[in-house]
Amino acid sequence: MTQQSIAPVVASTTKKVGFISLGCPKALVDSERILTQLRAEGYEVAPSYEDADTVIVNTCGFITPAVEESLNAIGEALDATGRVIVTGCLGERPEKILERHPKVAAITGSEAVDDVMAEVRKLIPLDQNPFLSLIPGTLPGEVKLTPRHYAYVKIAEGCNHRCSFCIIPKLRGLQVSRDAGSVLYESYRLIAGGTRELMIISQDTSAYGVDVRHRESEFQGRQIAAHLTDLARELGELGVWVRMHYVYPYPHVEKVVELMSQGKILPYLDVPLQHASPRILRLMRRPGAGKQLDTIRRWRDICPELTIRSTFIVGFPGETEAEFQELLDFLEAAQLDRVGAFPYSDVEEADANALPDAVPEDVKQQRLERFMEVAQRISTARLAQKVGRTLDIIIDEYNDDAEDLAAGDVPGTRLIGRSEGDAPGIDGQVYLYAGDFAGQIKIGDRVQARIEESDEYDLFGEVVALKPWQLSVPQLGHFPRH
Repeated sequence: MTQQSIAPVVASTTKKVGFISLGCPKALVDSERILTQLRAEGYEVAPSYEDADTVIVNTCGFITPAVEESLNAIGEALDATGRVIVTGCLGERPEKILERHPKVAAITGSEAVDDVMAEVRKLIPLDQNPFLSLIPGTLPGEVKLTPRHYAYVKIAEGCNHRCSFCIIPKLRGLQVSRDAGSVLYESYRLIAGGTRELMIISQDTSAYGVDVRHRESEFQGRQIAAHLTDLARELGELGVWVRMHYVYPYPHVEKVVELMSQGKILPYLDVPLQHASPRILRLMRRPGAGKQLDTIRRWRDICPELTIRSTFIVGFPGETEAEFQELLDFLEAAQLDRVGAFPYSDVEEADANALPDAVPEDVKQQRLERFMEVAQRISTARLAQKVGRTLDIIIDEYNDDAEDLAAGDVPGTRLIGRSEGDAPGIDGQVYLYAGDFAGQIKIGDRVQARIEESDEYDLFGEVVALKPWQLSVPQLGHFPRH
């Protein structure tokens, strides 16, 4: 799934930069870093093309539809402003960009904050005012493209796998892990600023720290190893929701699941399994071929409340009807809570392009529909099991409409939130009636709600209690006096 936004940020200067962010949460973190640097140097970030002196497009280059979306966005920005800087994954393939859009001002690769800023300075240099930097408040802090109460924290860049359908190692290089201290200090600062949910992301979260031999680094006077289990344990002490994404089913993940069973981090795993047929998994060059079901059963034995999300590819080259049925049978046996699927599409330079026996497009679409029918039925049944239970919910937004307010409802009577089993943007939502708590609940608060109904993907209920966060991080503006 991709997302696109022109970030509305206000600063004090006359040079304005439009920004379009495409792709996955990992790219979103890169966008936040570029936007933060723009603001720190005194640029405004324009809310529209009309206001922009130039536009930065942070692209996705993973699959063909994402490449096309990126190229279309570049063209739209060029038509509107005439000056575009391209960065991100597709920037690693400048010839593809220049073939379609030879008039782009500059192209940089992924994770290229310094290169992007150098191009911005050349294209629209700031008027140097030696007094501006002395005025308090003219260099505001970091930019976030997510709501204040949740944030993505990227713990590593790149990937060491050689999956046949993927070119991420070619685009972003081999894995480079951050020190645990760096991740923890960033998380600490985010929580101090109001973040209540941390989504931990990388290309392969389970492999975190392997490239640096799990070296130790300092956090609050202690040495913490760059290992997923150690990092998860430390994050679990900060008092907020911690959600794990892009987790490969390695043996040591069981230790992380144990932390979930102890209530340290959310009982949620986003595990990109991709298929169930051992032969197709070998063609994909995926780890753990044929062992996923046993692994899932062990995880659920350790933590019965575990929510498992996964994504799959249907119509991979050579996939037979029997192997597709094997995938459907796996879905039935695994009873995964949240599932997404994509029909296979060629990715330029991916090894899978050369595999024989391509599946016809109409067959891919038929298989996708059959897959989603099974996944939806499983999701409906699993959510129905939550009816009658009381769950912890984080509040994302108000859901009052004008008619309800005109009828006398207090603002904040109707709310939209998520359970521990729902990641923002990709999973379901919980629609709540606040009842006696109307007007008392803020965005980012946590409540307890009795679930009264469910459908294919969402839950519906009523707030029965407030559940304050038990933070171990002092809040900005609320530090204790000494």
